[in-house]
Amino acid sequence: MEPLFLEPFFQEKIWGGKRLATEFGYHIPSDKTGECWAISAHPHGESTVKNGPLKGEKLSEVWHTHPELFGNSKEQEFPLLTKILDAEDDLSVQVHPDDNYAEKHEHSLGKTECWYIIDADLGAEIVYGHKAQTKEEFEHLVEKGDWDDLLRRVPVHKGDFFYVPSGMVHAIGKGIMILETQQSSDTTYRVYDYDRKDDLGNKRTLHLKQSLDVINIPQKEVPLSISQKIVKRSSITTFVETPFFNVYKWAVDGQLHLRATAPYTLVSVIEGAGSLSFGGKIYEVVKGDHFILPAGESEWYLSGKLEAIASTPGSENR
Repeated sequence: MEPLFLEPFFQEKIWGGKRLATEFGYHIPSDKTGECWAISAHPHGESTVKNGPLKGEKLSEVWHTHPELFGNSKEQEFPLLTKILDAEDDLSVQVHPDDNYAEKHEHSLGKTECWYIIDADLGAEIVYGHKAQTKEEFEHLVEKGDWDDLLRRVPVHKGDFFYVPSGMVHAIGKGIMILETQQSSDTTYRVYDYDRKDDLGNKRTLHLKQSLDVINIPQKEVPLSISQKIVKRSSITTFVETPFFNVYKWAVDGQLHLRATAPYTLVSVIEGAGSLSFGGKIYEVVKGDHFILPAGESEWYLSGKLEAIASTPGSENR
């Protein structure tokens, strides 16, 4: 049994930049590359296995032909998606549906997600929720274009973490690079896009009806119980544990012994370098590597000096 190292898929975006190349060394399609779909079995952008006997296969193929690698999950499709986003400009103000609405209207999963801030310019902000108390107030402020009175803006810094459940209005601001863990869905409803135009001079489509259908009004609070365990010079931070996914940060300085908490684990190295001891073999890992630790091994070791974001499927996705 060996890890599945993955080749990402890249998405060009109107708000994208080139930091996925300058920060991570990826070969990107253009200087408007916004998203690295790092661990993905979604048909809009799939990762490809880079090593071992499954080299060259898409992650969705591996999911269906080798279910034992994922603990013989009951899920029809690989449930998670890991991205790195480079916001050279502001993303649209948007909202995502829950599973029930998405299944009925989009024939897809809903989209609950979370963000780890890899880097942020001084003064960078996100939109994280809204201030309206009723649907009528929300619609009135949208019609007036009174975005300052409607949207809740929050300053962000490197190392911050945010949980973004379905129904929450949100937007990543310019000058921010994040690692996003989410349900495997590409359904987004735009509320506002700053009246931007694409290369053809067209404004991007808004989805106000669908947005009003799914937005939580008034805004629900999202309490987090972030905890950290210190292990010598290393640490394990638990950011969130939900029915959809669980997300952790592994900060390794020396050697860190880790145990499986789920049938399989997704890992993205966001800083530094080192080695992974898994299944009796040693694998070199560096910043920008993404891999899945499959079922069958109960423990492993990371050595060196590095930081990684790890995620596992939540209780609903096993």
